[in-house]
Amino acid sequence: MSAMEGVCNGEESEVTAHACVLSEFSDSAETRALISSLPDIHHDTVSRETTIEKFVVMMDRYQEQPHLLDPHLGWMLSMLLEMIRNEKSPPLLVHLGFKFLYIISKVRGYKIFMQLFPHEVSDVQPVLDLLCRQDQKDTETWETRYILLLWLSMTCLIPFDLSRLDGHQSADPGLNRETIMDRILAVAKSFLRVSDKSRDAASVLVSKFVTRPDVKQKRLGDFLDWCLTTISQTSELTMEGTVALDGALQSLAQLFKHGKRDDFLQYAPTVLQCLNQKRIAESNQATLRKLGVKVVQRLGLTCLKPRLAKWRYQRGSRSLAVNLSQSSVTGSVEDTKPDLEAVSQEEDYDIPQEVENVIEQLLVGLKDKETIVRWSSAKGIGRVTGRLPKELADEVVESVLECFSFQETDNAWHGGCLALAELGRRGLLLPSRLSDVVPLVLKALIYDEKRGACSLGSNVRDAACYVCWAFARAYEPNELKPYVNQIASALVIATVFDRNITCRKAASAAFQENVGRQGTFPYGIDIVTAADYFTVGNLNNCYLTISVYIAGFEEYTKPLIDHLVAMKINHWDGVIRELATKALHNLTAQAPEYMANTVLPQLLPMATGMDLHGRHGAILACAEITHALYELATQNNRSVTDFLSSDTIEGLKDVHQKVCRMSLLGFGGELMRPAVCGLIEKLSLSKMPFKDDPVITGWQWLIDDTLKNLHLFSGGPRRSIQDAAVSALAALCLQYYQVEPGVADLKMQEQLVSQYLSALESPEVLTRCGCALALGSLPPFMIHGKLQQILPGLQAACRVAQKQESRTEARRDAATAMSQVCVAVGVCARGSPDRVLCEGNIRPVYEALLGCMNDYSTDSRGDVGAWVRAAAMSSLMDVTLLVVASAPELLSSDLVQRMMCCLAQQAAEKIDRYRAHAGTVFLRLLHSTEPAVPHIPHREELLSIFPLETGHSLNWNAAAQAFPHITQLLRLPQYQYHTLLGLSVSVGGLTESTVRFSSQSLFEYLKGIQQDVAALQQFGDALLRIFRDNLRNDRVSVPLLKMVDQLLANGCFELFTSEESHPFCVELLSLCKEEIKKSKDVQKLFSCIAVLCGMVQFQGDVRKNVLVQLLMLLCHPFPVIRKTTASQVYEMLLTYDDVIGDDQVLADVMASLSDTNWESDMTTVRTHRNQICDWLGVQKPTLVVKTSSQ
Repeated sequence: MSAMEGVCNGEESEVTAHACVLSEFSDSAETRALISSLPDIHHDTVSRETTIEKFVVMMDRYQEQPHLLDPHLGWMLSMLLEMIRNEKSPPLLVHLGFKFLYIISKVRGYKIFMQLFPHEVSDVQPVLDLLCRQDQKDTETWETRYILLLWLSMTCLIPFDLSRLDGHQSADPGLNRETIMDRILAVAKSFLRVSDKSRDAASVLVSKFVTRPDVKQKRLGDFLDWCLTTISQTSELTMEGTVALDGALQSLAQLFKHGKRDDFLQYAPTVLQCLNQKRIAESNQATLRKLGVKVVQRLGLTCLKPRLAKWRYQRGSRSLAVNLSQSSVTGSVEDTKPDLEAVSQEEDYDIPQEVENVIEQLLVGLKDKETIVRWSSAKGIGRVTGRLPKELADEVVESVLECFSFQETDNAWHGGCLALAELGRRGLLLPSRLSDVVPLVLKALIYDEKRGACSLGSNVRDAACYVCWAFARAYEPNELKPYVNQIASALVIATVFDRNITCRKAASAAFQENVGRQGTFPYGIDIVTAADYFTVGNLNNCYLTISVYIAGFEEYTKPLIDHLVAMKINHWDGVIRELATKALHNLTAQAPEYMANTVLPQLLPMATGMDLHGRHGAILACAEITHALYELATQNNRSVTDFLSSDTIEGLKDVHQKVCRMSLLGFGGELMRPAVCGLIEKLSLSKMPFKDDPVITGWQWLIDDTLKNLHLFSGGPRRSIQDAAVSALAALCLQYYQVEPGVADLKMQEQLVSQYLSALESPEVLTRCGCALALGSLPPFMIHGKLQQILPGLQAACRVAQKQESRTEARRDAATAMSQVCVAVGVCARGSPDRVLCEGNIRPVYEALLGCMNDYSTDSRGDVGAWVRAAAMSSLMDVTLLVVASAPELLSSDLVQRMMCCLAQQAAEKIDRYRAHAGTVFLRLLHSTEPAVPHIPHREELLSIFPLETGHSLNWNAAAQAFPHITQLLRLPQYQYHTLLGLSVSVGGLTESTVRFSSQSLFEYLKGIQQDVAALQQFGDALLRIFRDNLRNDRVSVPLLKMVDQLLANGCFELFTSEESHPFCVELLSLCKEEIKKSKDVQKLFSCIAVLCGMVQFQGDVRKNVLVQLLMLLCHPFPVIRKTTASQVYEMLLTYDDVIGDDQVLADVMASLSDTNWESDMTTVRTHRNQICDWLGVQKPTLVVKTSSQ
């Protein structure tokens, strides 16, 4: 399946390259090496499993071309059997050898592989003895038992009476040994009751052994009795019973398949009677029902004489080579038909009554709920019918056709298709029956039965394709000629429009087979080339591209359109409905008159009908077809009304009113609102003559009502409803609210703008969203004169309202709408602030968007502020490129600097998606050349860090690629603060890969400035400024503390340690104390403890102050903090051995830290803490007593 999925994603060339590239077994040397290594590695579990895995992978490459192994099977088998037969080989090596033999047999197939086993007389006894010694309950060695049973199946074919192998019997009857015959039978019976795969091999052994002349004579009856006793006396309700039944039924199926009819005919009625009494067909186990069907069909074949039906239909020779040679000699293949008189003499004889029972059971099996049972029944129907007289065979065909009643389930339809294909393939479905069969197959090709939220019938459609494939091979072209157009159209429809990928591919394969075998399908080669097995993998490609190409051929145009209207417009799957409407849009150009005069009148009643799905699809289809007709009319300088009748135009106008009378809320509304909005949009774009018509008011009401009531719909479809309403509004305004080109209807302009601006203050967040995007979608003429109202309104909607519920979505959409409005009105440096973006109104726009860049709102969904930041980044890019193109002088250096710094910060942060977005915008502005964005700080240095070619290849989503570039911005003074602020969040974050690569890049930068005092001082100042600006802002301060801990631990500030009480560490200590004052955040306290321990490396008073702070934390109210502090201080004293000069004091302090239970009561803990203070010569912290004000 992975190969098929790859094809669907457009990776056809690679798949084609790997599909059938093997021309020989190229792993011969490696296979020899692996097998030769088995004696050396079998005792080591890891090596053994690795070798097995390698061998499995190697062999699995040949699953589809197993014949390539044939020249090499001999030496592989010899090498492995040599190991197995070697008496010095330990049991583990023997089992390993058998495991390898099983892997080979699985790939090549046991029927071919077992023939290569040595089968001399001398092999019988050793193989039997080895098999008898096996433990049937050992789950690790089942491959050994499986291969031994297959080997025994071959050895027992020796052409000597088995009694010769028994030697001389003892004179004492009490000491008689068991004969070889009895031993093999006993082994076979015992393995027919095991639950692993060796049961299958045991049934093969039975079929080979019991059908030997000597065994058949003595033991056949007894063995069949044993099987029937097992079947009749075993209950399938237990696991053991199911396994025993499975073994007995497999044995019977194999025996009646391989045994001679004369030997088994007498037993057939008895076996059939036993199965009927057991009612296998009613079993709950699908495997048992399948085996029951296999046995029953073999019994039926046994009851009927083996003969080739004289009446069957034959199409030349099955061999292409024979056909070609015959046609070259005679010019016809008619003479290749065999002489049926010679092959089989038609005899009038009575059909045993058991056959009727057999056929009845097989017909019931066609309707089974499991595919394996239906498939086995279909093959049985084909085999048995081939031995019946013509009249009876025709009755069987009639019974099969009854499966195609609409009262029957999808299982019956599927079984019926499989049976028809088998009958056709075998020439048992005479051409006279095609008039009955073809219509049923055509129905099966579109069979789709809705069941809840899904549908049944993909297997039926797939099987119907198999029928068409089989018919292509079975019949002469002149027999199928009357049905060619119907079959071709149906297969093309399934190829491009079936929802299921397997059905599309099956239909494509069947069409290709018909084109090759029949040669009568219209434009077959062209269609096969366009819609081959691989290209139909992509559903969108099928609906929107391939269907248009095929519809270019007249024979297929109307069938494709009719199928979409009849079957896909009302499909249960919304994706298919929407694709179908887009396909109708694309197909309109092929048959515009048919669409306008036939299809639209069909769709209009559906658009107001009772079926919700049909209504939804029909409305969308009406919209798409009308718009397609408008596009065609425009190309010919005509009006769309030239195509549409007055009734159709009235019908389109009435759709909105009729749908609005039905419910527009709930599930119906989720489908109807976007559909009607889509209709409004397409009719507006099609310039329908509705200006000043009352329907426009109704359309406007629907759009406004939708935007105001978005909160009433579930989250999934909400966005599509909003987008549809906004798109409809834009098209409606453009077409119907212009008095003359570029001049708005003042009444509607005032009404809409004031309405949407007031809605920006609505308590409903989603109403704000919808109305913000509505303002953004207005055409320029609707904004002119109102810009000074619209921009401030959107700017206010962008601001974070304090102590209120989260309105993140509204801020996001307001930021998006702001750039849309700016792009719509354009830029003019000296223009009016009420009409264009100009000097008078550009700064507030940038201020609002830059404010959005600092939106870090969070709620239960996480960092929702990221939505606002992403929208602001996109808007800044759009507005900046717009301004730069027309009036770059409007951009002041401070605005550009703030914008670039904010983008640099976002490009250094932890969320991959938003980092990538920021990086892309940053490079787009940096590399913009027509003209360049002015006032970018350090432009030349930035271009050296991010050259143009890097911009195309750099993957910002990958932390390993992004951070090495971003950290280079730290050496540019104007970017340092913001870049370090973004990096702090990444280095101190939680995502392992982000933390690793960001910290590596940061340390690389710091390594380069270790000896540069000025640069390190500048970096330290930026770090402290970030800490100061974000004090008690946990989003920044907690990861910042983690980053500082890493920097101290890696000795990044070693240059400062030589100076006593360096200002950097004094300020850092002060900020740490302030950050954790009265804090109850355990994670923050942990990070701060680590930082304080790292700060001990600094000299002077600061070290003493740090120790005081740590000793205070040893008596923190939280036991976990006390314990962690003690542990960290202990490690710190081990790391920095110069903190305590006196070795004895150091030993005492460390003993106290490690031995004291710091989670005990505060009195005990304080005593130990004060003792440490005395040893260190540090003033004991004292409790501050709160005094209540009198």
